[in-house]
Amino acid sequence: MRVMVLVKATKDSEAGLKPSAELTEMFEAMGRFNEELVNAGILLAGDGLKPSSEGKRVAFDGPGRTVIDGPFAETRELVAGFWLWEVKNMAEAVEWVKRCPNPMPGPSEIEIRPIYELADFGDIVTPEMAEQQDQLRAKISGQ
Repeated sequence: MRVMVLVKATKDSEAGLKPSAELTEMFEAMGRFNEELVNAGILLAGDGLKPSSEGKRVAFDGPGRTVIDGPFAETRELVAGFWLWEVKNMAEAVEWVKRCPNPMPGPSEIEIRPIYELADFGDIVTPEMAEQQDQLRAKISGQ
């Protein structure tokens, strides 16, 4: 089972990272945690995101597209970082998140979301669609 693990943004993360001893400690702890994930064969990808003030959103309305410049409101709804994990089940993902060092200087949240797999769509997935997905994943992973 693949899951996207989302580190929710905070007022601090939206302000941008300022070098400090606390930040250095946090990075070191997170580095050790990421190494554990790699050694356990769980981590597929992950990174931190710059504040939403440096981001863009593209709004879709039929054929129309509108570009919206950051920053975006509602900090608690924003994402500050992510991991992509391969785990046995949601319980294993929760256990790993509980071991994670706090990713922010103050209170923070991490959200875990399962990723759709082709099997979730049942009979609407044709063998051709499955083959195309397999080929795309192979290209992405460099195989």
